[in-house]
Amino acid sequence: MKFISWRIAAAAALMTAATIGRHAPALAGEPLGAKLLKETCARCHTASPSGGFERISEQRKTPEGWELTISRMERFEQVKLSAAQEASLVKWLADRQGLAPEEAAPFRYALERRAVVEAPDDADLAGMCASCHTYARIGLERRDKGEWLKLANMHLGQWPNIEYVATSRDREWWKLASTEIPAKLGAKWPLVTKVWTDWQTHQHVNLAGSWRVAGHRPGKGDYAGDLVVRSKGDDHYSIAYRITYADGTKLAGQGSAVVYTGFEWRGTVRLGREEMHEVYALSTDGNRLSGRWFLDGQDGIGGDMVAVRGANAIAGVEPPFIRLGKPSRITVIGSGLNGTVNLGSGIAVEKVLSATPGAVTVLAAAAKDAPLGARMVAVGKAESANALVVYDKVSAVKVEPEIAVARMGGNGGPIAPALSQFEAIAYTKAADGAPLRIGPMPAKWLVANFDETAARDGDAKFGGHIAPSGLFTPGPAGPNPKRNGYDNAANLSVKATVADAGTMVEGAAHVYVAPQRWVDAPIR
Repeated sequence: MKFISWRIAAAAALMTAATIGRHAPALAGEPLGAKLLKETCARCHTASPSGGFERISEQRKTPEGWELTISRMERFEQVKLSAAQEASLVKWLADRQGLAPEEAAPFRYALERRAVVEAPDDADLAGMCASCHTYARIGLERRDKGEWLKLANMHLGQWPNIEYVATSRDREWWKLASTEIPAKLGAKWPLVTKVWTDWQTHQHVNLAGSWRVAGHRPGKGDYAGDLVVRSKGDDHYSIAYRITYADGTKLAGQGSAVVYTGFEWRGTVRLGREEMHEVYALSTDGNRLSGRWFLDGQDGIGGDMVAVRGANAIAGVEPPFIRLGKPSRITVIGSGLNGTVNLGSGIAVEKVLSATPGAVTVLAAAAKDAPLGARMVAVGKAESANALVVYDKVSAVKVEPEIAVARMGGNGGPIAPALSQFEAIAYTKAADGAPLRIGPMPAKWLVANFDETAARDGDAKFGGHIAPSGLFTPGPAGPNPKRNGYDNAANLSVKATVADAGTMVEGAAHVYVAPQRWVDAPIR
């Protein structure tokens, strides 16, 4: 399954006048999304007192959430829709029954496909819902108590054995699922909220124009460049990038993007030889995009990006740290930059090496007695909080992601292996002794058995290997004759060693090598 939001972006780049013409009768009067609701969805969903359609009008979701619903209707109810029709329906529903930025913010990690260990804030909801899928999946939906109950009924109808799985059979599952849980969900994530009511009055912003971008790709490094956005109407855009990595690598590419609900950017772009998908959030003023992109079919490989436009806007600082007593070359990337560079207390700007409205590079030095910690960075009126960290030494290393799942594949099979990109993040101690994040640093990598069982089974030998960049590739799928016919599943530690002024500092993460994922969902 691919995200409709990505297919919209890809299809927009390929859409011809003839394709547009086929939808002209619907678009000339009634929008295609509204027409599909009446002609397709209303065959089963009757009109509701509110003027919408029962069940449909009683939910709010992200674009990916609506894609899940439509996909389920196609599989379970044999609804027939073309890719263009699906795209129009998702756009119509997400714009009118989506989430406000404040509602989506706590769970953006799931939309951006970040490898995050969730920490649900409600044990009952975690046990009932997050035992099968992420906590974020329910946190990205809004319903009232009655509609949450209908969702419980749907689960029982579609998966009758749900009462007998490990987390359900040892308790009165249906009693909880039909009483306490819907009440909790309806109170925690209700259909009607003030933030959503307020957001519905927000005017969609035209994003056409020139943007400055800055970001970081684990395994590759920092990058900066330009993004040109051109409007194609109805929140659809063509996009073109030109970026340069810190190591000098230059890339250019083009693609398409769609903005849902006034702030949810979903894009697809081919940059160099790679196709990538973008999940960004737009600021309220429409002048800042931020989020994560990841490779097509490899969401474990990606990077963060910030794009800004207009005057006095900072997108990023490269590198985002400076060591006491050591002169460093610091670049501030942004839009409409003009004025004196200020890197915060204890940091002297010794020389301006270059200055344009899009980037200012300086030679700077942090005094030996400068206080440790994050600094506000400013160029004239442009400011960015906590953009530069002052440190004295690396006291600890954490490997990100802390836990990852790599999946076997390839070996002549239809599914490619799912890789995991790791990165060594250096930490120091702040003045109060608390850990202070410095940022990513080069490291030496190795893979080891996670525990005694893994050592007994030889997991480190068969589970996969890690490249000098921190990219982990799992072993191939299928039976392995060297493991008595078992596959290459493994339980491994990924270890990083960072050299800091002659001292070696180590960190580790956990990676599971698991079977292929045959069916994927827009929100897992």
